[in-house]
Parts: sequence; C-alpha cells; structure tokens
Amino acid sequence: MSRRVLITGVTGQDGGYLAEQLLAAGDEVLGTVRRPAPETFATAGLPQLDGRVKLLGADLLDRASIRRAIAEAEPDEIYHLAAPTFVPDSWEDPTEVVAAIAAGTATVLAAAGALPRACRVLVAASSEIFGDAGVSPQSETAPTRPRSPYGVAKLAAHGLVGALRARHDRFLVSAITFNHESPRRPERFLPRKVTAGVAAIAAGREETLTLGDQAAVRDWSHARDVVAGMVLALRHDEPGDYVLASGTPHTVGELVDAAFAAAGVERHAADGSDRVLVDPRFVRPPEQWPSVGDPSRARDVLGWRPRTSFEQLVAEMVDADLARLGVAAPGAR
Repeated sequence: MSRRVLITGVTGQDGGYLAEQLLAAGDEVLGTVRRPAPETFATAGLPQLDGRVKLLGADLLDRASIRRAIAEAEPDEIYHLAAPTFVPDSWEDPTEVVAAIAAGTATVLAAAGALPRACRVLVAASSEIFGDAGVSPQSETAPTRPRSPYGVAKLAAHGLVGALRARHDRFLVSAITFNHESPRRPERFLPRKVTAGVAAIAAGREETLTLGDQAAVRDWSHARDVVAGMVLALRHDEPGDYVLASGTPHTVGELVDAAFAAAGVERHAADGSDRVLVDPRFVRPPEQWPSVGDPSRARDVLGWRPRTSFEQLVAEMVDADLARLGVAAPGAR
C-alpha cells in the first residue's frame, strides 16, 4: 500500500536514506527544510532526490511554519528527524537546542493530531537520554539520566511521545537511536573525522591524525539500517518505543584500526611511529556506563537486525573518503 509520508529534516543523513528507502517502496515522499530552494538536494549531496521529493519550508523554532507544512502535506505518516544533531553545540546555547527539540517535537505532535485523518508519527530520540544510566547496555526501560542539554531535550521529546500515546491512544513511536554513521556524516563527527583522516594519509595528503580518547566505547551502526528499523516500528501493528543499535561495543581505537585496514595502510610508519596522535585535552576519564544499546525488543518484536557490520560500515566510509580525494579503494569489498 502506497503511503503519503512527511520527513522532517529530509536532507540530513537519516532523512536522505529514509527518503530513498520509502521511494523505492512506492511511497509518496515530502520533506521539510528551513528554506527550500531549487538547489537544496544538490547542495546536500542528494541530487538523486531532486524532483522526487516535494520540499516544504519548516523551522523548528517557528511553530507556525511547522503547522503549515504538516497541514499542507496531509501525510499518513510523519518521521520527525529534524533536530540539532551535534551534541557539543548544545552547551553553547541550551535555550535554542531545548526549544528546537522539545518544543519543536510538541508542535509536530500537536499538528499531526489536528489533521482530519489519523496520522502515525515517529520521533527520533537518542541514546543521549540515558547518560549516566547505571546500566550498560541500555534497553527501553533503562534509567534516564542525561548529562548534556541535548540529552535533556531529547528526553523531553521522548517523554512527550509516551504521554500523548497513553492519553489519547495515538499511534506514536519513539526510536531511541544509538550512534549511527555513513559516508554522508559531516566530518565534525568522530567516525567521519577518522575515516577522512585515514583516507588523507592513504592518499599522501597527511602524515598523521590527531584524536582524543581512543579507549572511549560506542555502539556504531549504519544509518541505512537504523532508518529501516524506524519504518518497521512505525508500520508495526502496535505503537511503542524501540532501541535501534547494533548492541556491540567498539572502542575508538578499534574504529581507527578498522579504518587503516580498510584503506590498506599500516597504522605505524616505517620508523615505527604511530600515525595517530593523542591530544591530551580531549582525553576524559573512562565512562562507567558505556553508551551501548540493547536492541532485543526491536529484534524480537519487529524482526529488525542491522545488515551492515562494523567493519563493512567503516570500509564503506573509507572508500567514499578515498573517492572524494580521487584515490581508488584498495580492491573490491
């Protein structure tokens, strides 16, 4: 059955992969961006979506624009993905981050509830809601003790989904996503910084890569797999909350080693020196409760499993970064 679907933040990493998947399934896709323009998709590196996804203007800090976009779209489903995504930025202006995420989500949910026919809504939450949870891995029922303004805002949005779902019996879903990456991730995010840096070393453009704590543990999945889980969750028979994660912890050091292996370059130079330098300013005490997800519920209820391994994800990102530098990848994957 073809559906009319609205994706907020359609030009982001997740929005692009989700739009591609829904279009391939025969759905009609609309998307929101702050300022639609003819070159929007080309600028975002998504020319394949040009002419296939109708763009609507909506700003998370402008409630009226959100309501107008949703009323015009009249969707059967909404995937609310738009949000500031770079956690360190939330310390610079907590007011704007909380308003964009918490109040923006409230407006999306209210506008969807005002549509003439029932509309299913998925809100992208984040592993940041757990923070110092006291347990690891974290499932949907883990304690939530966020330790950043971004995490606090995401927890408010997550809680609002549950409250409105229980109060009004609406089909609302919260997707609690752990770290998920792809070649489309900006370089300010650690995994892309690593793969782009290693690719530059392999291409002879750089000699070293400077990082912080290589002992830090994260749970990395491919964004393409995570958005597939979102679709399964929103199209399930019953609404609910789901952790979407690989469930497998990896250190930053393992990420670095996988990137060098994918690039076909030794991590250590001919003189034995490590090509990866450590900046002590970014080394933090070990986390007592690493950010690792428990995807058991998504696996058991939705039948969802990531298709891309950690090594495959890193290799895909390295290959893309090598291609950007005009360097051929070392052999077929």
